[in-house]
Amino acid sequence: MLQTILQKAPEIKSWQIVNGRLTAIDTALKNEGRTEPYDLEPWLASNPEIIGTDIMIIGRQVMTKSGPIDLLGVDSSGNTVIIEIKRAELPRETMAQAIDYASDVAAWTVERLGEVCADYTKKTFAEAFNEAFPDADLENLNLNSTQRIVLVGFSIEASLERMIEWLSDSYGVNLNAIVLSYVKTKGGEELLTKTSVISEEMEQERRRKQKKFEIPMSDDPGTHSPQALKEHLLDYLARGRVTNQRMRDILFPVLLTTKILSRDQLKKAFVDFDPKYDENKVGYYLTLVSSQLGMTKNDFLRQVVAYEYPRHHWEKDNFSIREQYRDLVKEVLAALKDK
Repeated sequence: MLQTILQKAPEIKSWQIVNGRLTAIDTALKNEGRTEPYDLEPWLASNPEIIGTDIMIIGRQVMTKSGPIDLLGVDSSGNTVIIEIKRAELPRETMAQAIDYASDVAAWTVERLGEVCADYTKKTFAEAFNEAFPDADLENLNLNSTQRIVLVGFSIEASLERMIEWLSDSYGVNLNAIVLSYVKTKGGEELLTKTSVISEEMEQERRRKQKKFEIPMSDDPGTHSPQALKEHLLDYLARGRVTNQRMRDILFPVLLTTKILSRDQLKKAFVDFDPKYDENKVGYYLTLVSSQLGMTKNDFLRQVVAYEYPRHHWEKDNFSIREQYRDLVKEVLAALKDK
């Protein structure tokens, strides 16, 4: 039987009750031959609830311009979570290191996050996200709009704790520290206990009060004139973004060859277009296409492309080009090809 007594947070001391007497347990991760990359990281990744209740891990040792992030996660609001781990004390320099990583991650595209996720989870981002957060609507989230930082160690410098509380209270910075205590009992059982500089309840309340940015979405088609519609399509499909190019090179040409195209048929069209496409990532590519179709500002796309929701309220399927716009789409693609 174990009893954990909290002294002044975040210090944690533990005693084991043996034969009715308290026996102090004084163990340390490093003294037991445990390390961050081989032991602590896998432990935390196996159940990130010890870090936060709404975090999904999408990568380990993820390389940035300044070095590898120990663990990279995403929360149910689509924010990235940079997790930096130390097996001993958290020094104040850890904050600068994590902020450096976060500043790089802030510029990452959803495609980059998808690649990181697929390498680690062997699933598309959409599949992993929907499995971790079944009640969240991925298509209505602005992925990576905000970055959270969580520092994890076994003690913390007083100056770092003070800075975290000040930045959180005064400026609402998404920054926290988790202080763990490693316990190995006389019987050999290994336990981790934790306390947080900012309580989870306070973190959740802060995030609820923050203005949550969501991309406006709609299923309503536009009402543009043929000339305006053509100009919108030419501008959109000529852009250099990867998803725009996939719609130009795959979605629209394939839709012109048939009356209606299922989601599974569209996946096959992606692979047929470029055999180098990873079939495990095609579903994620379709999610990005689907998100573009659903953005309120892209009503010109919905004026041309129709779709249904036959299986799930969040998953578009049965795509088609509206009959009255097929010739217009052909003209647009021909004009882009000539350019």
